[in-house]
Parts: sequence; C-alpha cells; structure tokens
Amino acid sequence: MGDETTTGSALPGAYLDRLPKADLHCHLIGTVRAATFAELARREGLALPDEPERIFADINSLPPDPALYRDTRIPVPQGRSADEPAVSYSLFQASNWVVDVLRDADDLTRIVYEAFEDAHRSSSTRHLELFFDGVPPHLESLGYVGSVEAYAEGIRMAERDFGMTGRMIQGIDRSRSGEHALGLVRQVVDHPHEYVAGIGLDNLETSGPPERFADAYRLAGEAGLGRTAHSSEHAPTAVNTVTCLDLLGCDRIDHGYYVLEDDEVVARMRDEQVAFTVVSTTSRRSWRPWRRASIEAMLDAGLRVIPASDDPGMFPTTLAAEYRIVHERIGATAEQVRSMALAGVDASWLPPAEKAELRGRFESEIAALDAEFGLTRS
Repeated sequence: MGDETTTGSALPGAYLDRLPKADLHCHLIGTVRAATFAELARREGLALPDEPERIFADINSLPPDPALYRDTRIPVPQGRSADEPAVSYSLFQASNWVVDVLRDADDLTRIVYEAFEDAHRSSSTRHLELFFDGVPPHLESLGYVGSVEAYAEGIRMAERDFGMTGRMIQGIDRSRSGEHALGLVRQVVDHPHEYVAGIGLDNLETSGPPERFADAYRLAGEAGLGRTAHSSEHAPTAVNTVTCLDLLGCDRIDHGYYVLEDDEVVARMRDEQVAFTVVSTTSRRSWRPWRRASIEAMLDAGLRVIPASDDPGMFPTTLAAEYRIVHERIGATAEQVRSMALAGVDASWLPPAEKAELRGRFESEIAALDAEFGLTRS
C-alpha cells in the first residue's frame, strides 16, 4: 500500500517488537502469569489436576458444534490440529481456577500491574485496556467500588513505572440475563471512575444474542461510556455485528471475522472504517489457521483491523507476537502495520487530549524506528 523499505517489504522482527502499540482487547484474568497463579494456588491450597504451568501450557478449548460451520466462506477446520495436547483444559476452566485464588485487594492490584509490566516489556505496549468481570467471589466484601479501586492502583503503578496509560472495561457475560447486565452498567454509571472507560460484551457469542443487552448498552451510551462487543466470532453470521453497531451503539467490534459472510456488510464496514480488534491466536487451536485466513481476507477487503492479545497469558501469546503473525504470516504490508499501530490509539477510549498526545508519541517513535532501521517510505 505505497510502502517499501530499503531491503524490500519485510519489517525486521526487532522493529515489530519495538513498534509502539495499543492493546484494546485484553482480558485481565487471561493475562495472569502461570507463576503467579501457581503461587496463589499454593497459598490457598487449591486442589488442581496438574501443576499450574502445565495447565496453562495445555489450554485448548474445543470448538462448538462443528455442524454450525460447514458452509462458511472461509472453511473452518472440522478436525483436531496436530498441536493439541493429550489432555486439554478449556480457557474457561483455567480462568475459573485463577479467579478462585484471588482473595484480597492486593491480589487484584498485583495481577493488573503484572499485566501492564508484561505488555510493556514483551511488546512495547504504550496503552492497555483491560476487560474485568464481576467482583471475584471471595472478594464480595470489597464490592464494586473497592475492586475497581484495587485494579486502578495497579494501573497507577504501571503509569509511574513504565510511562504507560491504561483503562478498564466492564465485561458483560452474555450467558447471563439482560437484567443482570443492566445492573452491572448501573454500578458503573452510579460509581464513575476515571479508569473505567466503557463496557464490553464477552463469553461465547452463541450463548447470548446482542439484542438481549440493548437496555444496558443504552444506559452506557447515555452515560458517555465506550461500548464494544465480541461479535461474529462464534456465530457464523454478520448480522450480530450489524446489531452491535446499530442497536447497541458500539464504537468498535472485538473479533468480527464472520462479517465476511455478507458482502454488503463488508462494504459498509469498509466505508465506515469500523475498528475490529482481531486476534490470530486462540485457545481453540484447530481454529488458528481459520482465524488467520479470516484476518487476511479482512485486510484484503480494506477493513480496519487492529491486532490485540485477548488472553495472552493463557494462549500464550503477546501483542508483539500478534503483530509478527499479521506481518510475517498473514502478509500485512509495512504501511498497514504502521497504520494498525496508530489505529489502536485512535480507537482507544482515552480522553481526546490524552489520545492526541499519545498519537503524537506514536508518530514520533515510529519515525525514529524507521530512521534507526534505515527504512524508507514512499
């Protein structure tokens, strides 16, 4: 797309690692280090079927009913992949175990801080937006306000130590009722916090249609909160993404691969430059080739895709690894890669002045990297 380097179109791996990045789609529990989980599990005497490090290494969520995916435009693998472990642990099961060992405010602050530290050190992440779910079951005494403040303290520490910025996203479990979601959003609205910037619909898309949550999203919109949703990820249809935009008022979409099922929707997404946070690595190992083929098709269609890490501690992956995959395996051009990094800032939920300042930093850092690596842009 009008970009060449002095040595061809490939960007060096070190350049991709050091490229400034914003991660807009990352689940806090999915960032927890295996070593941290092991330490907390020992502290609480949690009985596990294997060592925490082994469990994390063997996370492999099995896909939903394959019959749902037999006629998709980009074929979805129907069998198992060669890298699946003999004993698999689902992402949800591992996440539940992690939640079970969180017992005080310091635990919450710690996992947030470590999420930022890992993102900073592994991927040159400058801005991170973390999904958090309801109050952990053993921390009900903290309540919503106490939990959010514990999370926020981790962000403040990361801002101080790493020069990063961060925000939190109240996750909405789509397997629950619309009334439950409305209650969560009321908490966010009634107790505004500078670090809670928006809401996001998560969990398996097939367990709850987006229209179920219209009232919750309407309230969030009235309060000026950012709105996103996991969409067109598990349900092989573009309709849910249209609903998320038109009924829920989402200003970005998490995943979105199945918009490719409808040419008219693809054209609309391209024309409106809807931001899609995409992740080429998933706990459904057999689906990874399909994910990557879908992202390639989205790029070819001119859609605005922004790499994200999702659950980096458990897949495992890093945001830098996702950028490497997008460039080296999927084939995004150097200019597309740079545009993705800047799009991450533009689609973030920072206040306008902070967003403008961060974008300026990104532009300066990218220009400095280009000069250091001897890259030319036409």
